[in-house]
Amino acid sequence: MQKWIESGQRILFYALVIAIAVYALFPVYWAFTTSFKTENEMFSRATYLPQNPTLKNYEYVLRDNTFLLALRNSAFVSSVTALLSLMIGSFAAYALGRLRFRGRTTLLYLVLSMTMFPAISILSGLYSVVRDFNVFGTPFALILTYPVFALPFTVWVLTSFFRGLPGEIEQAAIVDGATPFQRFRLILLPLMAPALVTTGLLSFVSSWNEYLFALNFTITNPAAQTVPVAIAKFSGNESMQEPIAEIMAAAIIVTLPLVLLVLIFQDRIAEGLTAGAVKG
Repeated sequence: MQKWIESGQRILFYALVIAIAVYALFPVYWAFTTSFKTENEMFSRATYLPQNPTLKNYEYVLRDNTFLLALRNSAFVSSVTALLSLMIGSFAAYALGRLRFRGRTTLLYLVLSMTMFPAISILSGLYSVVRDFNVFGTPFALILTYPVFALPFTVWVLTSFFRGLPGEIEQAAIVDGATPFQRFRLILLPLMAPALVTTGLLSFVSSWNEYLFALNFTITNPAAQTVPVAIAKFSGNESMQEPIAEIMAAAIIVTLPLVLLVLIFQDRIAEGLTAGAVKG
């Protein structure tokens, strides 16, 4: 009887996993198949597979100079944002995770609280900052504003990783005469590589997908817009056209760099997500 119960539980578990996978992946599948459909097929009937597959949607997207420029802008802005967040956040996380001073816990929760504000609530304030720095309508406006949310997240995550590193390693470096900066750069940072890759990739993805700031801070200059804004402004080949298939093709193209990054750094990501889970 116990064997039948265990078999039933296993079947229910795998059924639940499959159901969740289908629920999560079906929108991606639908976007992928839609990107190969013609306009007539799009509005004639709903089909799970394209009846007459075509690459014209991808050709339209890849020949659009505005989209290609937006793709370059997104890569530049997201890369710089991730690097800045890691450079600044690692120093702050080291101080909060390894040094002891009064108010450390309060400061850490204050950093966490900064991620709880809705983006729209600080949009007007950031608009004034962007105007004062005279970078409105340029990619640097996004580089200036994206760390507002990426940096607190980076600090919070890296702080937990710094706390999880064995104290004996740093104590041995102190005995050898290493300065705090040498301990940070030569001892702790190499051990933090999986965490840095994981956190940097998450910051990159959040910047890559951000739409609200990108729309408002580059609205006057299409040459500075990122891919979410460029996709939202697709108008199609003809007047009065609903470019659904072209938008899906652009969405697939935009997703490919993220998938490629995950595949390249998958080992580091797995190490970073499980670091500190087991001690001893």
